[in-house]
Amino acid sequence: MRPLLDTPFSSPEGAARSAPITGAVRCVIALGNALGEGVLWSVREQAVYWVDILGRELHRWDPATGAHQRWTFDEEISAIAERAHAHGFIVTLRRGFALFDPATDMAPRYLHQPEPDRAGNRFNDGKCDAQGRFWAGSMDFACEAPTGALYRYDPDGSCTRHDDGFAVTNGPTWSGTGQGAAMFFNATIEGNTYRYDSNLAAGTVSNKTLWKHWLPEDGLPDGMTTDAQGRLWIAHWGGWCVTCHDPVTAAELGRVRLPVSQVTTCAFGGADLRTLFISSARVGLTPEQLAAEPLAGALFAVDTDSLGLPAHPFGG
Repeated sequence: MRPLLDTPFSSPEGAARSAPITGAVRCVIALGNALGEGVLWSVREQAVYWVDILGRELHRWDPATGAHQRWTFDEEISAIAERAHAHGFIVTLRRGFALFDPATDMAPRYLHQPEPDRAGNRFNDGKCDAQGRFWAGSMDFACEAPTGALYRYDPDGSCTRHDDGFAVTNGPTWSGTGQGAAMFFNATIEGNTYRYDSNLAAGTVSNKTLWKHWLPEDGLPDGMTTDAQGRLWIAHWGGWCVTCHDPVTAAELGRVRLPVSQVTTCAFGGADLRTLFISSARVGLTPEQLAAEPLAGALFAVDTDSLGLPAHPFGG
């Protein structure tokens, strides 16, 4: 029997968090995504969704039947969240926030484009907080200029810029740390993960601090998620792994090694929320690297003893 883990935000300050137990990594489906990202487990559908940003595709895979579906877009799609009170998703497209319902097979409808003055940017990673607000980051398409920013899009249609000056953004994720609720956000190119104090009621962040600087041998911090103990699970671009960390000390508690180098993000799913789904990419790899990594761009899964948290839906 697998142990029951704590609910989020319940660990007292200074309490030790245990090392996770993980099984063998398996390939779920090998599609050769150029830039797999945005993994989302749909509790109501019992299916996993993810995107291929550069392929401009949304994918769905049903573990019960093995059925795979694909939707193609006219521009990059980078992150998705289910809607709480309607069918379909809020998504980030190249220029901002939009609605898309796979059941209608209609083009997505833009809600807001917050960066008309930053033509070289596109949106990247994002997810909803517990209040149903969608947080997402933009980035320089060339991954060089510090023109990316962190935004919060609310169900009432308002949009707020909370931070700025990033070349590539990834995250966010949230955790209770014993020091109060915190939001974590990756400045990928710089190899930095930042921690912010998070006021969940107001939807604000403050007191930005460097939580961890990653060494070159770690690769670069990419997408991430949080389990029910509050531990952070972080994908490593160029690092061949996902690592699990204590949210207070940043100490590494566990590592999932993958047969691909460009690991992009992860999310818990499965009927019991104990399966970690992991996306990957093949963009930029040489023919020699692709020969050594035939599964680059695949979606992977690994069973764990860690209880995940269901993804928060968008409140609109």
